Amino acid sequence: MFDSIRSHRRWLMLFLILLVFPSFVVTGIYGYNQFVDTDNAVARVAGQPITQPQLDVAHREQLDRLRGMFGEQFDPRMFDTPQARAATLDNLIAERALQQEASEEHVTVTAQRLQDVIAGETAFHQDGKFNYDRYRQLLTAQGLTEVGFEQRVRADLARQTLLQAVAASAVVPRTVNEQVRRLAQEQRQIREYRVLPQDFRSKVSVSDDEIKRYYEANAREFQRPESVKAEYVVLSLDNIAAQAPIADADARAYYEQNKSRFGQEEQRRASHILLTAGPGGTAEDKAGARKKAEELLARVRANPSEFDKLARDNSKDPGSAANGGDLGWFGRNMMVKPFEDAAFGMKEGQTSDIVESDFGLHVIRVTGVRGSQVKPFEEVRSEIETALKREGASKRFAEVADQFSNAVYEQPDSLQPIADKLKLSVQTVETVTRSGVPAKPGSPQILGPRLIDALFSSESLNSKRNTEAIEVAPSTLVSARVIEHRPAATRPMAEVQDAIRTRIEQRETARLAREAGEKKIAALQQAPSDTGFGAPRFVGRTATDNLAPAALNAIMRIPVDKLPAFVGAELEGGAYGVFHVLASKLPDATDAAQMQAQARALGQAFGAADDAAYVAALRAKHKAQVLTAASKAADSDAKDGAATPAANTK
Repeated sequence: MFDSIRSHRRWLMLFLILLVFPSFVVTGIYGYNQFVDTDNAVARVAGQPITQPQLDVAHREQLDRLRGMFGEQFDPRMFDTPQARAATLDNLIAERALQQEASEEHVTVTAQRLQDVIAGETAFHQDGKFNYDRYRQLLTAQGLTEVGFEQRVRADLARQTLLQAVAASAVVPRTVNEQVRRLAQEQRQIREYRVLPQDFRSKVSVSDDEIKRYYEANAREFQRPESVKAEYVVLSLDNIAAQAPIADADARAYYEQNKSRFGQEEQRRASHILLTAGPGGTAEDKAGARKKAEELLARVRANPSEFDKLARDNSKDPGSAANGGDLGWFGRNMMVKPFEDAAFGMKEGQTSDIVESDFGLHVIRVTGVRGSQVKPFEEVRSEIETALKREGASKRFAEVADQFSNAVYEQPDSLQPIADKLKLSVQTVETVTRSGVPAKPGSPQILGPRLIDALFSSESLNSKRNTEAIEVAPSTLVSARVIEHRPAATRPMAEVQDAIRTRIEQRETARLAREAGEKKIAALQQAPSDTGFGAPRFVGRTATDNLAPAALNAIMRIPVDKLPAFVGAELEGGAYGVFHVLASKLPDATDAAQMQAQARALGQAFGAADDAAYVAALRAKHKAQVLTAASKAADSDAKDGAATPAANTK
């Protein structure tokens, strides 16, 4: 209940508008007084209705917010469910209860606070500052007036004030903070003995009757999902670009106008000897390092062939000393300025005077020179043609996209005409379910949620007509049509009997492993022994050592005064773990900063719980009611689903 406020209590307390305002600007704000059809009420708070249209608008806005958060990964079908609608209704009821309480308690929001909040919303900013014209434009685009918008923001801030007051009252006792730290950081020393299910494989035999009974009792597990065979056509910039030949004269003209793009800048290859002062350097001080540099420079000039050996023996540059000081080829802006100026001021074979940089003192020798060059036309021709094709395709895309959209609508029974007209290919996918098909790495998700929804619409399934042109990626349109529709059906038993046999075998061997493990624990409790157990190791709530949660919980639940003790738990793959819990290791003292951070986290958790309890009390105080049977059922499903995850019988 009140999942949104509990989940996002932090932003409600700190800065409500960071999530609320963008949704206001993008999708508009539902108004509580917008709908007056009280006969269509799905709930009431303080005698005032929440109508079905209000719920629909609020749920649509919630989907839009989620779409904004998850982008292309968002699948509306995952959230457009009775349970999700129940959660939205629950949020509306909570907001109404808070609004009623704020009114009765005369909670006010000052004009200055309202102004600060709106001015701080980045959606209304231009060049980093609040822009009044942009503010008005965004409101107008959503059919909102300034007065109406500000009234709603004021109401949101009033509700926020109530929640802040409750959350701020949460206190974390020092003893609780310390106990949580101890529980979180406590470790247990254990030995493990693992009972493996495969050891009991020879004791399990699965009959045909057992397979049949399992199949009949669990038929839903073997349903083949509804699917379609579909074909589709994609229009993209690449399609259009591939069809545009580039004249030789155009490519050469582009080359002449953009020669600088195809040039190779001037480069140098150099070696250096780096000398530094201080600990680990050439000398204790800078004067000593310079004296050493002058000696080496004199030796290099007297015998240039000795440079490599002198660099290996004396240079303090760990990256180049072993290579005789060689730095390889480099261009402008790749070295520190004093070094660059010296290197680019010399010819091949020349040695510099002593050059000082932030790194130390350098003796530089230029070993290679490459002047600036322009790549020949033939070498870059392919690159130029690709650029010109993309440029032309970008200019033509809007026009061709209109042709594409019109044609798939005007000739709805086939994609071949538009494919022939625009020289596109009709592609086929054998199996598409309502969950879609995996996207190919590095390519756009052609069969994404929007196209899947269109393919499984009644018109597509019944009439097998083309879908509308849907943008699945920037400058990428696609239209598809159903070739064959396959309703959901249960797979024949002959097709799944081997899988059923394996499943029953796994279940039975896991049962036998568990029973054997439980018998071993009973025997060990009578006559403790470490025979067959692994080496001792430590595990804890924050250092699980990849133990299954059930095993870790069983280990950590044993009272300290009952140790050592034996305990068992089911593990992954049907194995059963028998654990000899030897001792408890308490955490060392934690520094003050860690304790403060933990106290803040606990305070937030306590505050969220207080907020939830406060909202629940307000719902009762203001007589919140869910009226329609469907809404009540959905609300119940949502609460049950949140409390108890559905069992997986597969």
